[in-house]
Amino acid sequence: MNQKFIYILFTLVSVIAYGQVELTMKPDKSDYNGKEIVNLTIVLELNGDNLVQQSKIMLPDLSKFNIIGNGSFNQGVRDPDSNVSVEQYITRIALEPKQRGKIRIGSVLVTVNNKIYKTEPFDIFIRDIEKKTVAKNIDNDVYLNMEIEDREVYQNQATVAVLRVYSKNIDNLRKVRNIHLPENQNINVYPVNFHKSEIDPSGFGNMPSQILAMFIVFPNESGFVEIPSVSASVNSYTAKSKVSSNKVKLNVKKLPEGSPECFKNAVGNFKVDVYHESKDKIEAKKPVNVILKVSGEGNLSDMELPKIENSPDYEVFAPKITSRVKAGIEGMKGYILANYVLIPNKSGSLNIKTEEFAFFNPAVKEYINLGQETLNLTAFSHDQVLEARTTVEKVNEYTNTLLETVNSPVLKTTTFKVKEKSRFNWKVLFINAGILLGLFVAYLLFKNWQKKRIIVKEKTAPKPLGSVAETEKEIRQSLKSDVGDYFTYLENLKDSHRFDQFFATVDELDSEVRNQYFQSSKDDFKQFLEQHLGGSVAERYRNLSQRIQIEKFTPVKSEESIGELLKEIIDLYSQISK
Repeated sequence: MNQKFIYILFTLVSVIAYGQVELTMKPDKSDYNGKEIVNLTIVLELNGDNLVQQSKIMLPDLSKFNIIGNGSFNQGVRDPDSNVSVEQYITRIALEPKQRGKIRIGSVLVTVNNKIYKTEPFDIFIRDIEKKTVAKNIDNDVYLNMEIEDREVYQNQATVAVLRVYSKNIDNLRKVRNIHLPENQNINVYPVNFHKSEIDPSGFGNMPSQILAMFIVFPNESGFVEIPSVSASVNSYTAKSKVSSNKVKLNVKKLPEGSPECFKNAVGNFKVDVYHESKDKIEAKKPVNVILKVSGEGNLSDMELPKIENSPDYEVFAPKITSRVKAGIEGMKGYILANYVLIPNKSGSLNIKTEEFAFFNPAVKEYINLGQETLNLTAFSHDQVLEARTTVEKVNEYTNTLLETVNSPVLKTTTFKVKEKSRFNWKVLFINAGILLGLFVAYLLFKNWQKKRIIVKEKTAPKPLGSVAETEKEIRQSLKSDVGDYFTYLENLKDSHRFDQFFATVDELDSEVRNQYFQSSKDDFKQFLEQHLGGSVAERYRNLSQRIQIEKFTPVKSEESIGELLKEIIDLYSQISK
């Protein structure tokens, strides 16, 4: 009995498998943009030798679409194991939607062996196309549109925005100026360029259009982030108006989970280097410059840079940040330099390490941990550095020390410091020789011109003596000195805190100016100033003289008060000495 039941069961299964019909219809996706084409795939599969398709495939109602293309093919095979033939009919239909919103696509029907087969209906959603002309200037008929192709990005990943202007009147395109990029706390915006493109005569709605600017946007928060409008002005001969573009929403994805502990906010593709540029020997207890360089492409301007780790072997100070970054269509590209100042606490080997650094690469959608970067340096003691120097380097150091110690108030001798050179520069030698030769030739020409001038003067009639006042004026001009030298010297004395020499030089300056006007005492000079330059100048001179005496005998002198006094001295004596 059991054997009969099993035989009947296998017979039924073979009959069912022998004559099987499968009919399916699927779209390529369920959510479409208004500009996208809906592709439907219809598959009819007949498994069996006795199956006969008695009708064509009957399509559902597609009146809400424009059929822009279709195609079909069939193929047949025979299963070698079961000796059953399998025929497959595949049809593809391309549809252009006529309306927006949810659209239901009905069932596909087919008759096989006097039996009707059909598919299940389904819904697709057609999203609205974002209008191009969201901002309009009625007088000039000017439209601005902000276009962002990639609206689904990761947090801190760049997306490119293009600002385009449309107008029925092509002359209006040249009147758009003063573009203001959007600002929002959820985004960071950087301009790529403001170069206007060539005018496209067949833009949206057959209106001429032109690209005005390109910029990149870095969303710093996840979720739906709205980019505000871009504004611009339209300048005409009669008026000036303002237009604004559309707003764009971005779908900002959260960064994947499982980020390394050292990951901060770097998104892109980066590289970290640490190095020491100078070839001089490193001396213990002396500052050393170490540069940490982060290069690559991504959110360079907004990312948190790795730091140099603290160590008992050296003392590290806050870095000076310099950058050379340029905005491109993939993000900020370039490098950022962090110039650290380190002071080795001992001589010997220095192992300088950076913090671990990781970033998220959106191209491969994974985190990359670069780990630590290490710089190995060797610090020498002061005696070791001196022993390693050559005789020329020792002479140069002695000369530099002398020039720094003995400095002239008028001539800055520190400018003559000898710079260390790894090799002799013949180019500098030839340039200096050329300069000296040129000066010698100029000196000979000057002496020749001076001789000719003396001969001409001897031939001319002697100049009349003139009046007593004119003679006095000439003598005064010959006695007049350049008070600017005193001002420079006083500034140096103030900076070096040599206040006693400062006040002695002020007295010398006052005596020099009084001698220009043949006034021996300060009281006579006050009367002279009151008669010739006015009572206000004389009163300022009297008050300044009193203040100088007060500051001179003050027990504790501050650099600020001396600085204010020097400003007043420069102001008054510059006016008197004119």
